[in-house]
Amino acid sequence: MEDKESLKKRLTPLQYHVTQEAGTERPFTGCYNKFYEEGMYCCVVCRQDLFTSKNKYDSGCGWPAFNDVLAKEKVTLHQDTSAVGANILLVLTRPGLVRTEVRCSKCSAHLGHVFDDGPVPTRKRFCINSASLDFIPAEERKD
Repeated sequence: MEDKESLKKRLTPLQYHVTQEAGTERPFTGCYNKFYEEGMYCCVVCRQDLFTSKNKYDSGCGWPAFNDVLAKEKVTLHQDTSAVGANILLVLTRPGLVRTEVRCSKCSAHLGHVFDDGPVPTRKRFCINSASLDFIPAEERKD
C-alpha cells in the first residue's frame, strides 16, 4: 500500500482530497460527467477496474453515474452519516440524509455514493467523483 506522502506527490490535490479524505468535487465540474467514450473506468489510486462505459448514463446529478459496478467485489459499501453528524433525531426523521458510501475494495479510496433511484434493471445510481477515476479507452485495453 502506498503511503500518504507518495500519494500526495502522485495525485492532484483534488484527487487526493476526494480519494483519501472522502471529499466531493463540485457538481458538473468533473471531466467524466458528460463523457461517453467506450472503455473502462478504474480507480485513480490503484488502477483496479471498477465501471464500464456500458453502465454509464446521464443522471443529471452533476457527477458520472453508473447503474452497476463491473463486479460486486470491486467496491465496498459503507454507511455515511456525515450529513447528519451526531444528530440522532435527524437520522430518525430524515433517513434519506444517511447515504451509502462507495469505496474501492483494493485500496479503500473514496469513490462517491450509491443511491436507489437509478434506472432499471438495477435501480442503482452510483454517483462517482471524476477525480477518483481514470479512463482507459476500449481500443487500449489488452484483455
